[in-house]
Amino acid sequence: MSSLVRPVPGPLAATFLDLPAGSPGGSVELFLDLYTGDNPLIPANAFMLAPTSHGVPSVPPGLDLLHVPGKCLAGPAFGQYVAALRKALVTAIGPSRIGVLHLQHLTFGATPALIRALPAHPRIALVHGTDLLFAEAHPDQLRVLHETVRAANAIVVPTTAMAGHLRKLAPQVDERKIIRIPWGIPDHLLTDPLPRQDRSAVDQLRLLYAGRLTTEKGIETLVRSLARVSGAELSIAAPRSQFHTLAPLLQRVGVRARYLGWLRRPQLWNAFTEHDALVVPSTTLEAMGLVALEAQACGLPVLYQPVPGLSETLGVSGLATDFTNFAALARDLGRLRASPELLASLQQAGRVNAARYPLSATATALTCLGHQLALGVRIDKYLA
Repeated sequence: MSSLVRPVPGPLAATFLDLPAGSPGGSVELFLDLYTGDNPLIPANAFMLAPTSHGVPSVPPGLDLLHVPGKCLAGPAFGQYVAALRKALVTAIGPSRIGVLHLQHLTFGATPALIRALPAHPRIALVHGTDLLFAEAHPDQLRVLHETVRAANAIVVPTTAMAGHLRKLAPQVDERKIIRIPWGIPDHLLTDPLPRQDRSAVDQLRLLYAGRLTTEKGIETLVRSLARVSGAELSIAAPRSQFHTLAPLLQRVGVRARYLGWLRRPQLWNAFTEHDALVVPSTTLEAMGLVALEAQACGLPVLYQPVPGLSETLGVSGLATDFTNFAALARDLGRLRASPELLASLQQAGRVNAARYPLSATATALTCLGHQLALGVRIDKYLA
């Protein structure tokens, strides 16, 4: 594996993630990985919201916080929120310096606000999983999605599964705009893998769940099935408030879970090396499954529900199972526990799979696309 390849500097991007700084989630980590730091992979004026419930968190270089309250999803208040975001962006951004807009999500307030603040710039819309889920659930967000699909010059999806889901929500989408650019994981995880402690015999599988504990992530299904399975112990790395909400269910079904806290990325990577498998029980779809790829890069086998997005990203490099069927889960956990050779095979396959997705490749592809749009080059030959 070669060292990180820095993309040729492209046009300065303006980009805005409509979440408070410090929010959990793969989309947040990808945003910070691409656009912030002392030497960002994609030079940008990058914005998030300033938290309203507590003090301002430590933020990386290159990230600006907008103090705009009233974040919401529907009704007249949503229109007022978008107008307030647009006003804040007009004050914060020098339009002459910006070459391209990177619209994070097809929905939520930041995307229409950024379009209205800089109406003359080319627009790349990046599709994440929550865009499509919220558009399905909220009519006002579906309207924003349709508006963004029409306004964007290019719509970037990380997997073909996401493109297919987008087409169902917006059948009028111009197919020539849709481009597949996979998300990536930090290159150093691939070039300098963390050492793992080998275990020749596994009596108790050390399972790790890492991520938000929202309904679509399938945590309740996982817990209920594990309550009927022996030979496995569960660790959870998740936001503290969400773990406290989960705690009564854990107690009720008799699952003892070790809570690790909401770990910073280096801490999470170390946790990967201390477990036998990552469990990903998502119930609907995943845009990409970045936490699973990071786990694979660290040599941690992945046990996953084969939902759209994950199936495409992981395929046979992980072990697909059915977390809704405790008998199927017990069978697959038993296979892992009884066969160190299977664990070793999944470790090797996972590392090979993760190596397909360096973050530098994502940044290079987005930068090239920005150049093409700035120059007026046709992009329809890059269809997803």
